[in-house]
Amino acid sequence: MGMTVSEIMTRDVITLFEEDNLERVNGHLSHYRFRHLPVVDEGKVVGILSQRDLLRATVAGFHPTPVTRAREARILEETFVRDVMRTDVITVRPDEPVRAAAKRMIEGHFGALPVVDASGMLVGIVTENDIVRVASDVL
Repeated sequence: MGMTVSEIMTRDVITLFEEDNLERVNGHLSHYRFRHLPVVDEGKVVGILSQRDLLRATVAGFHPTPVTRAREARILEETFVRDVMRTDVITVRPDEPVRAAAKRMIEGHFGALPVVDASGMLVGIVTENDIVRVASDVL
């Protein structure tokens, strides 16, 4: 059957809430160097926010001037996770083969999949880096 998702997933997942503002999110993404953060409500996944989603919601691509930095700070403070998160979240179970998770990620162009148990509770996350690490071990 091969390796399962539970063998490679990250178990201590930093999560967000829909009512978090992007200022808090930006701090998590920068500090922890994460590119994907699941959004939960009472432990169940309701969305996911990527670094790319955050960039789309801000003026980060503009030339950094005092005006754009001030605008960026205001946007980060006044925009909430629920406004920019993706709600069409594809998940994976811990007992699924890594191969199935990798295929789902490739087909859907996802950089990460939240890992949920049978009741839908978040138990981990599997990322592109996890898959590449496994592939490099095999190769």
